[in-house]
Amino acid sequence: MTTVTAPLAGRAIGLAAVPDPVFSGAMVGPGTAIDPVLEPCVAVAPVDGIVVSLHPHAFVVVDVEGHGVLTHLGIDTVQLSGDGFEVLINKGDTVRRGDAVVRWDPNVAVAAGKSPICPVVALEATSDALAAVRDGDAVVETGDALFDWT
Repeated sequence: MTTVTAPLAGRAIGLAAVPDPVFSGAMVGPGTAIDPVLEPCVAVAPVDGIVVSLHPHAFVVVDVEGHGVLTHLGIDTVQLSGDGFEVLINKGDTVRRGDAVVRWDPNVAVAAGKSPICPVVALEATSDALAAVRDGDAVVETGDALFDWT
């Protein structure tokens, strides 16, 4: 089992509340989403593993069990072309849960008319593979458990 933890602080609101049909419809996979605290922060690795995909606005870490966890910083933030983001590691790096990945200011996204909501998704999982999913406006701190993936 893999416990996926919050890459940043905010309110766990669930994927259904994400203003993007790809995420809200769990088309990429099940999980939850965080409405972040609106202040500069560092998004951290939600699991131990290898960074297999890395962009200023999103990253994927795959753990030893092959579970890929996507952290997407805001919605449509790819359109910001990196503004408000600073990548702190490299694709292919091995990370431990809690290691810094991207420095981000969600206020830049808000100022550009983008949603700061951050989906945290279990890629290619089925919804019944997740347990103890945090949603429903639960306050989370960086490193708090978001869901378990069996």
